[in-house]
Amino acid sequence: MVLQTQHLARCLATLECSLELLRRSSPGGTEHEVFRNATVKGFELTLETSAKLLRKALRRFVAVPRSVDELPWKDVFRLGARHGLLQPDEVERWFRYRDNRNSTAHDYGEGFAEETLALLPGFVEDARRLEAALRAGASDAGA
Repeated sequence: MVLQTQHLARCLATLECSLELLRRSSPGGTEHEVFRNATVKGFELTLETSAKLLRKALRRFVAVPRSVDELPWKDVFRLGARHGLLQPDEVERWFRYRDNRNSTAHDYGEGFAEETLALLPGFVEDARRLEAALRAGASDAGA
């Protein structure tokens, strides 16, 4: 199975674009809120897409590939580190991103949005590194 990372790369590009548009907008205005909402949603989509692709990539490392689908979210990232797709310090940050994402179910207020926005520079870097590792691993698997 060839791992396709283009969707993740597109999610990241969209997230970075919405973040840039948010930075350029005037706080307090409707446009700012639209860009903030788009940025938060982009974060959520990128986070979920990253986890799904990581699950797919990890299937080649286990005896029963379907078993990866049953792993809890955080265990997927721990397993990713065990197989060199992530560094241990990155895994801890991915846990923070996931914890933040889980907060969206309970709080869509401005405070939550600001917490999410504060995480984004590091998240984008970590997601870019993961996408590159997954892409490299996909090309290694296809060789």
